[in-house]
Amino acid sequence: MSGFFSGRQVLAGVATAMLLAVPAQATTFAVFDGIAAGVTTFDGTVTSAGATVTSDVWTNLSVSNSIDRGDYTITRNDGSYMFPTTYGDMSGQVLRIDPDGGGSNPRTDPDDYFDSGFTLTFDNPVNAVGFEVGDWATCCFEPTTDLFMSFDGGNPILVASADMRSQGEFPSQNNPSRLVAEIFVAAFDDTGDFNTLSFWGNGIDEVLVAGGQVRYALIDQGTLPPAPIPLPAGLPLLAAGMGALALAKRRKKNKA
Repeated sequence: MSGFFSGRQVLAGVATAMLLAVPAQATTFAVFDGIAAGVTTFDGTVTSAGATVTSDVWTNLSVSNSIDRGDYTITRNDGSYMFPTTYGDMSGQVLRIDPDGGGSNPRTDPDDYFDSGFTLTFDNPVNAVGFEVGDWATCCFEPTTDLFMSFDGGNPILVASADMRSQGEFPSQNNPSRLVAEIFVAAFDDTGDFNTLSFWGNGIDEVLVAGGQVRYALIDQGTLPPAPIPLPAGLPLLAAGMGALALAKRRKKNKA
């Protein structure tokens, strides 16, 4: 198996069982796949929901602590300056967001690593956002290395998890015969409309880059495939673990 969960499997599985209790006819799920396949899944999901995909390939990024891309602004979660670079066959420029904070072994609350990531702040509401990630899952499995997104500062949505290098390797979008550590991740949440999307990882000591291209859309509430849907092999354990995490967070808040 080339990835922990990917492409169409995600459409069949990563829904409200992950973290969020959502209203009937509303869905939250994630996409994790190679870049070409992930883009196809993202675009197909948006268009099947009756919406339109907007895409932005990152070019001409400047060194700054706030980068304006017209429809949205990029900032680091800790407010620091960003230094654009390139990586492999990714579609455009990327930002380095090496995971920091929290514990290494064991992992701690996903929010503990939040400051190492970035946030996209949109001028107009969205609820479907995806982009490219590079050099992920090349080390640091303690026991897993994970990627998270959240809309408007809400609960983290787990968009990728790996416990071995091969789970982060997919065909290059430029040369499908070659496997690379380059993926496309996305989150959908048709429970509402949002203006910010934050992204970060928890793989302490790994190098992590993200960007390349950003694809986004606003879909109507309740237009995504409804949950529950059978989970692919391995995901029941993941869902149970994330459910325990959510329960622990609620207990933590109740004690505060």
